[in-house]
Amino acid sequence: MPEAQVSLFSGVRRYPHLFKTHFPVFALTMSQSLIRRARINGHGCNLTKLYWLPAFAVLAGCTNLPIDGPSNRAITTGATASLVSDRHKIVFDYALVEINEQVLNALPRDLGPGSFLRTFGDRQQAAPAIKVGEGDVIQLTVFESAAGGLFIPTEAGVRPGNFVTLPAQTVGRSGTISVPYAGPVRALGRTTEQIKTEIEEKLAKRAVEPQAVVTLGEQTGTSVSILGDGIAAKFQIRPHERVLDIIARAGGLKYPGYETFVVLQRKGRNSTVYFPALIHDPRENIYVRAGDTIYVHREQQKFVAVGALGAGGQTAGVTGLFSFEQEKLTLNEAMAKAGGLLDSRASASDVFIYRMEARETLERMGVETSKFNADHKFVPTVYRANYRDPSVFFFTQQFSIRNKDAIYVANADSVELEKFLFHTRAVSATIGGTLSDIRLGRDAARAIGQ
Repeated sequence: MPEAQVSLFSGVRRYPHLFKTHFPVFALTMSQSLIRRARINGHGCNLTKLYWLPAFAVLAGCTNLPIDGPSNRAITTGATASLVSDRHKIVFDYALVEINEQVLNALPRDLGPGSFLRTFGDRQQAAPAIKVGEGDVIQLTVFESAAGGLFIPTEAGVRPGNFVTLPAQTVGRSGTISVPYAGPVRALGRTTEQIKTEIEEKLAKRAVEPQAVVTLGEQTGTSVSILGDGIAAKFQIRPHERVLDIIARAGGLKYPGYETFVVLQRKGRNSTVYFPALIHDPRENIYVRAGDTIYVHREQQKFVAVGALGAGGQTAGVTGLFSFEQEKLTLNEAMAKAGGLLDSRASASDVFIYRMEARETLERMGVETSKFNADHKFVPTVYRANYRDPSVFFFTQQFSIRNKDAIYVANADSVELEKFLFHTRAVSATIGGTLSDIRLGRDAARAIGQ
């Protein structure tokens, strides 16, 4: 084995710790030592045999360069067990939709994630009748047209308004109330008018032209609960009360309307509505029913923006989470919040908006949805806006951003080419510099040998 290699490997055996932690310096020092030894011994030194030393030193030195964490290769190879998929395979199937007039016309105009009207089907205009519930207290008064009847004694004489008020009764689990001479009368789940009619029918043959008045003295079974930020109340339903009426009785909103969502729970079903939708579309402000629970909560609507955007004067792109801070945000306004396109990086024709879109909406646009799982009501969708189109600011002003949308602006192809050329120049410059150093070292060694 050549003397240079023997000396190097013997050094490794003698100083393994030094070789591991300071290999670049070790290798260069060994190289200089070999050159000096060759000069002292009077032997010529062929440095072409040592070309590999500086290069090897640089490569090994990479393990000691500063880094903010383990590399992808270290994590991948160091796993005891792993569940990985093909890195080139698409994780989610998605639809790509170019924003145009047809797409804009197919997009829904309603605000918010859901609809009370569609979920609960409360399309009737008349308010629901208030029915007696368990625990309600019923007050009953019976009138007769003349004395000497069932409830008014003969001694009372003839006087207008002959009546008797019976003690108040609470509707229990049996669902009935007891009326003298009429027996048990079904009350649970019925209106006061229905109860009144049955009582009059049962007393007709015994009382003198009986007329009954049935009222709810106290309601506990026909109530609605409302909860939320600083709100916790239970109200008895009044005739013709709607969702907004209950919110008003609870003290109104604590936060701006554009940051508020209303959840209605009814008979095991839930629906969430953006609060401004209750204002703009009166059909969404449906009647409340017994047992409803209303939850009012704050959620700041936000969107994510990444890629070749220039928020805050940045020139290297942006990754940020931005709040709407208003009721409705268009794509134009969202782009402005994110700083607009970076003139030095952005591909103006490749502005993408990621969201989960309703299947029925895509079908109205003409998208073939049969390729997606039929059980899924929402389909991963990527919208693309072409900002090279002169009319772009007209149609993007009609495209509304939704809560949790993601906007991504791709780099122009020329930027990717520039990156490649930059790294190529860096590598070639490093190799050129190394070869130049080797040539200088070789010339110096020859000069010493002479």
